[in-house]
Amino acid sequence: MMGWLSLVLLADSSGSLAEQRWLGLATWVVLLVALRRVTPLVRMQTLVVVAFATVVEYVFSPGLGVYTYRFDNVPAYVPAGHGLVYLSAWSLGHAAVLRRRQGLVIAVVVASLGVWALIGLLDPVRPDVLGAFWFLCLVAFLRWGPSREVYVGAAVVVTWLEVLGTKLATWTWQPHDPTGLVSIGNPPTGAAGGYGWFDLVALLLAPPLLAWVSALTDRAAAGRSAPDPGPSHLTDPDVDRDPGPGPGVVVR
Repeated sequence: MMGWLSLVLLADSSGSLAEQRWLGLATWVVLLVALRRVTPLVRMQTLVVVAFATVVEYVFSPGLGVYTYRFDNVPAYVPAGHGLVYLSAWSLGHAAVLRRRQGLVIAVVVASLGVWALIGLLDPVRPDVLGAFWFLCLVAFLRWGPSREVYVGAAVVVTWLEVLGTKLATWTWQPHDPTGLVSIGNPPTGAAGGYGWFDLVALLLAPPLLAWVSALTDRAAAGRSAPDPGPSHLTDPDVDRDPGPGPGVVVR
């Protein structure tokens, strides 16, 4: 999935708007196929990420202009792409080789991204304050978050895609946030920590949403399988039948 997203970014870096839309359609197909291979819980987590990230994209890109895409839009592949990013992070973080050495992997991730965040923050031309803040968010998620595996995977996946996307000029981060108070690198060094908020929403909301959907499904299935109560007494033909003479009555 990371490979597919990398190819999409490469293709979109010089493609037309029409080609971008075809890339979007193809990315949705890839996501739908990938969702069939995961558990219902991970599927729901991915759908939550897609919904939440899409809202954030439209607010912060065309809305506030914190970052902009080549055609000043939200490319058609981006919503589905967020789903693939989550699935990539989940798969990478749950890989057996990484889980066996999780402590070492976390230490390497924190150390390497920490050095990068410090270099970005000390940049005299464009100090990356947002990147440093998001790096602290990532550290917090790795320490107290509901799934270290997902955050470790996201640290790798998101960092790679941010570096690639900005290098290809598929999207560009503005030097400051809309208030002009927070300077931003291109890309922000701790982007994985910013993306961690998507993961947090998915990890917290998916279980109750899945339980709610399951309850609705079970209720609908029970309604379809309920036995037919049969005709009511109002339509029972025996109701209007002459009961005949009662006991002790002589018929002459």
